[in-house]
Amino acid sequence: MNESAIEAYGLGRKYRRGWALRDCSFRLPAGRICGLVGPNGAGKSTLMSLVTGTARPTAGRLRVFGASPQTPEGSLRTAFLAQEKPLFRRFTVAETLRMGSKLNPSWDQETAEAIVRAGNVPLDAKTGTLSGGQRTRVAFALTFGKRPDLLVLDEPMSDLDPLVRNELMEVLAYEAAARGITVLISTHILAELDQVCDYLLVIAGGTLRLAGETDELLAAHAVLTGGDGLHPSADGHQVIKSRNDRGRGTALVRLGRPLTVADGWQAQTPTLEELLLAYLRSPETSPLICSSARVGDINDTLAGNPTGFHKDFAA
Repeated sequence: MNESAIEAYGLGRKYRRGWALRDCSFRLPAGRICGLVGPNGAGKSTLMSLVTGTARPTAGRLRVFGASPQTPEGSLRTAFLAQEKPLFRRFTVAETLRMGSKLNPSWDQETAEAIVRAGNVPLDAKTGTLSGGQRTRVAFALTFGKRPDLLVLDEPMSDLDPLVRNELMEVLAYEAAARGITVLISTHILAELDQVCDYLLVIAGGTLRLAGETDELLAAHAVLTGGDGLHPSADGHQVIKSRNDRGRGTALVRLGRPLTVADGWQAQTPTLEELLLAYLRSPETSPLICSSARVGDINDTLAGNPTGFHKDFAA
């Protein structure tokens, strides 16, 4: 298997109010764009703090490209962009990029300027006078100019209108692919995940719920719709979420064997939004960890499935 960008083993972080993250084990292969999803207070920010080395774990251990996030080997390969996108408002864009070059030994001025110029952002404009989209673009220029191997983004586009978000997600996808950068992006806007993410980490209640290839996770589930009641062939499959509305039943199931569709029913692969919402609304459901996201026996125990699920159980 390819190199791991992140490996977590029994990772946990406890604060005075209790555990923010607990028994979290996974690996994120290098070169992926990974969506980090979960409700507010789920543990996403805590995980990003641990990955970027701004917090230390209470339990377990974490490695970024094989090194501790607190070491130069780990920190120099990681860039972090917070939701607030802190920039010195009195600095011009050019001064901001010059500051980036002074602070980062592997600075790429050509890439940073290209990202700024592509958005027609004046280099002599002060960052405090820029629009939200322009400030985000300058912040992107700083992060990519650092030439990181891992880019961690915490809701970087939540304050932007849909058109600007779409434009900057395209910038993110292009720059990450062109430079082979691993991206871990936290977002509440699920449609953005469909646009760029090929890997998922879903956290709820401080624990890992889903982890692995987006396509593989989707293929392990089916949405069944049809007559009244539960699908007659749901036996042998784990029902994640079901409802009955005006005599029409719908169920999202995790496939445990090849699916047989009964007369009067239909089966289809869920959308990413359907899958994520079902797991977030069903905290009692056992976690599902793809083989590519596993780091060892501790994760197999967490998944409750030491052999993994069968890739071919698609609807």
